[in-house]
Amino acid sequence: MGEIEHSTEVEHAPAVWSLRDVLPQDSTPWYKQRHLLLLNLSMVIPYLSSTTNGYDGSMLNGLQSMVQWQNSFDHPTGTRLGSLSNGVIFGQILAFPIAPWLCDHMGRRFPIFIGSLLLVIGAVLQCAAQNYAMFLVSRMIIGFGGLIAVEASPMLVTELAYPTHRGVLTAYYNSLWYLGALLAAWTTYGTYFMGTHTSWAWRIPSLLQGFFPLLQVLFVYLIPESPRYLVQRDRYDDARKILTKYHAAGNPSSPLVDFEMKEITLSIETAKSTSGTGYLEFLKSAGNKHRLFIIIMVPCMMQLSGNGLIAYYLHLILNSIGFTSDPQQLRINGGLTIFNLFVSLAMASLMDLAGRRRLFLFSTTGMLACYVVWTVLSAVNEQRGFADTSLGTGVVVMIFLYQFAYNAGMNAVPWVYVTEVLPTHLRAKGTNVMQIAATCALVFNGYANPVAMEAISWRYYIVYCCVIAVEVAVVWFAFPETKGRSLEEVAVLFDGEGAFGGVSAEGKKGVEDLEKV
Repeated sequence: MGEIEHSTEVEHAPAVWSLRDVLPQDSTPWYKQRHLLLLNLSMVIPYLSSTTNGYDGSMLNGLQSMVQWQNSFDHPTGTRLGSLSNGVIFGQILAFPIAPWLCDHMGRRFPIFIGSLLLVIGAVLQCAAQNYAMFLVSRMIIGFGGLIAVEASPMLVTELAYPTHRGVLTAYYNSLWYLGALLAAWTTYGTYFMGTHTSWAWRIPSLLQGFFPLLQVLFVYLIPESPRYLVQRDRYDDARKILTKYHAAGNPSSPLVDFEMKEITLSIETAKSTSGTGYLEFLKSAGNKHRLFIIIMVPCMMQLSGNGLIAYYLHLILNSIGFTSDPQQLRINGGLTIFNLFVSLAMASLMDLAGRRRLFLFSTTGMLACYVVWTVLSAVNEQRGFADTSLGTGVVVMIFLYQFAYNAGMNAVPWVYVTEVLPTHLRAKGTNVMQIAATCALVFNGYANPVAMEAISWRYYIVYCCVIAVEVAVVWFAFPETKGRSLEEVAVLFDGEGAFGGVSAEGKKGVEDLEKV
């Protein structure tokens, strides 16, 4: 559709700026409304990107506790082990220039398709690995494809979801990380008992990493494209058709669809007329600088809060407190993933009730308290020569409590928050910046954590106590609340009334109304 038709779209949209005013007054639960049920179930496909990511982290953790894998790769330690952990990251680095371009020019579904296809190929090569180098290369392919799929998936969920479901549905995205972690943990536990001399004990979990990406390859084109991407590409009719079908049960005169189309169009057109879409836009206004700070801080908080030790080096932690049995470590890893999955889903369900900022604060203060106690218990346990098993058990309890606090804010909230603070025209590039920051943090985790744990043991925890204390202050002073606002109206928190360009009078009323929703 051309520019003339687009102008008509804006002119004839109703002068209604309150989301509450246009929502259907229907008490029927969403799961009894076919269009919403189909829409929400379709989110499972992009969710699988997170599930695959979780499978990878837990699988490598489980493999490190398997004598079969250790024998196959000559018991890697230090930087050699760190390179295997960072093999995925090396692949992600190569994908950084490609992923946002694909999202901006090819939509959200194609990147999920091509990224998942590469993941399937990487999983097959990982299973067939004959030596250290081949295993490392396969993990680089997995990282390359995984980053492309991961960048597009939460954007598709956020931009496609029904307005009142967006927060919770996006929060579930990262929560499903633990479903993959759970499956990997118990798969490696089961295959461990195949025998100490069979490489299939680690090859089977490696091959199964390609199962969820295969489902995405097969089914991703059965779900609709992002209407915001379509508007950005001037495909207004296609965007309206999707919103009409999935948000309004096929009603072509739905006030909700009119409202959404007007808000999306005004936001994107204002951005086109007042700013560009390159990375330098993050440095051209106070609001965008604030956004840049947030999208760098959030992934750093996700990866540098001590969770990297648990995610990739749990076996080193357990060794440091005297829990050295392979089956024992695998059971703890499996139990932790079950706990994490249920806690994360529960916290995600509270997203719109508690708000984003409050969950961040609860998470950071809780993690700090747990890490302090964890550090003290580990120190005393070492001084007593690991003879007091109750201290070791206390550390395990602190790990579980820490994970509870972590999941409250660092698992369910980040993707919701980052996609909300970024405007549509910068969302793909902002998400890429987030991934780059996360990768830098993961590189640190991959190399520094195993070396530091082997060198200074529990004393390394003190570093994370200090880091988490800084995070508490950052959230308190720099993270605004975005609860109760549409994607477009969040821009007002950063850009003021100018976020709506030439419709400032109407926009002002809209901001006031949305704050009451």
